[in-house]
This record gives sequence, structure tokens and C-alpha cells, in this order.
Amino acid sequence: MTRNRERRGAVPPRKTGERRAHGPKQSRPAAAPSAGPKPPRVSPAPSAGPERGRSHERRDPDVARIYGFHSVEAALKAPRRELIRLYATAAAAERLKAEIDARQVETRILSLEEIARLAPRDAVHQGVLLEARPLASIDVSELPTCGLVVVLDQITDPHNVGAILRTAAAFAVDALVTTERHSPEFSGALAKSASGGLEHVPICSVTNLARALAEMGDMGYLRVGLDSEGPTALDAVSLSRPLALVLGAEDKGLRRLTRERCDALATLELPGPIRSLNVSNAAAIALAIAYGKIGQA
Repeated sequence: MTRNRERRGAVPPRKTGERRAHGPKQSRPAAAPSAGPKPPRVSPAPSAGPERGRSHERRDPDVARIYGFHSVEAALKAPRRELIRLYATAAAAERLKAEIDARQVETRILSLEEIARLAPRDAVHQGVLLEARPLASIDVSELPTCGLVVVLDQITDPHNVGAILRTAAAFAVDALVTTERHSPEFSGALAKSASGGLEHVPICSVTNLARALAEMGDMGYLRVGLDSEGPTALDAVSLSRPLALVLGAEDKGLRRLTRERCDALATLELPGPIRSLNVSNAAAIALAIAYGKIGQA
């Protein structure tokens, strides 16, 4: 009963902006005597990095996070890469001392655990994480007139694209052409899988791949699409520069318009019962065949 009477007699809460009704001022109860001076307020210690938690939970499109020793070392050596900040263990920073001094990049020394909190979950960071600006995409018109180019038709797995970039760098590929949509972010796991290849192979990101392939055809590029059901083996195709090797996603292969823009469709001759390979392995074999035919001529 007392509880109900209190509820009925309670003053309803005021609405936002509503003035208090005029009336006699309620006297406040006297403050209890202080037991002594209050202790100073202590602020929490600052976090070890720019944010607590995992870096992938708060993505900034203007910041590429690169981790792994070889990937970070290559990025520090790449003059076209704009650097922001390096997080490293004392041992890793000592190994990278020449690159750090040459680029004058801000470096924060952290423990392995602190760097792990800045990297994506389960990332193999090897004691280094670099924050940098994403590399600018080149235009189709900037492709070399006698180039060797790899074209990716909506390949989304960052490990596959990273492995392709690493192989492309090994074969002195002039550019990687990919779609703006349905492609991975060019940092993080991709940069780690590329193991430095991202810094050596320019990226040409296009909104419409069929239109880009048509433009490349106008520039004189021989466009060869890899297809497990292709009518001709790649090593039997007459290859010449400028050359574009076109690869499709593992689940869908080349899309119809992409196939129509290719000058030839070719397959990889494999002696075993399995007729198709992981796309990064297929890219490596195709580049070995192509480079053996055209070299640097």
C-alpha cells in the first residue's frame, strides 16, 4: 500500500526544456562532514596505440595497415608510399634502423602483445605494423605500351590476390588490373601475402572491366583469358607484347563480357586428373609460360 501511495503521489518527470514550477525552495540536507581532503583524480593510462581494440573494427579508408616484416620493410623502402607511423618491438626497430632513419618515420616501440592489439585477430605481424597512405591507382592509359599485365576479374580473396602480386613482382609484371568493386583491400592480409610485392606492382583499379579490356585492346594489348575449358593450351598460343593475362574467380571463372573482350581463351595443360588449380597457382604457371615466350623483349 505504501508503495502504491508513493507512486500516485510522485511528481512526474519534467520534459526536456520544461521549467521548474515556482514554489518554496526545498532545503537541501546538510552535507556530511568531510573525512579529509579528496585524493587527486587519476586519469587512465593512455592506450599503447591510436585506439584500443582491434584495428579492423574501426577502418579508416585513408589509412592502410601493413604488417609482417618483409611487407613493412618493402613499404619503408618504397619512395611512392606515404608513411604515417610505425609500431615495432625494440628488436624489429633495430633491424629496420636504416630504413627508419632514411624515411624519418615516427616510430613507437611496443611489446608484441601491444602490437597484436593493433593488428587484426590472429595476424602474424612479426613485431611490426605500419600505418601508411594507400597507394594511388594508375589509369588504364598509363599502362606501358609494351607491357606485361595481369587482369583479375572479381577475385576477392586477399590471400590469393596477395600471392598473385608476389608472383607478379617476381616476373616483373608492369601492372595488376582489377575491379573497384568485388576486390579486397590492398593492405592487411593481402599485403602480408604479397610479402613486399604490393610496393613493386602498380595497381590499376577500374569501375568497368569490360570497358577497360576494350581500351587495352585499342592500345594493342593481346588479351588472353585463362579458362579450364579453353580450346587451346596456353603454351600453344602465340604470345607477344603487350600482353594481358586475364584470370577469373575460382567459383565463377571469367564473366561473359570479360570472355568476349579476350582475343583468345586458353587452358593450362595439366597431366594429372585435376583440371583446375587455385587461381594464384594458375597465375604463377601462366606467368612462367608467358615470360618464357616473350621475356623482356
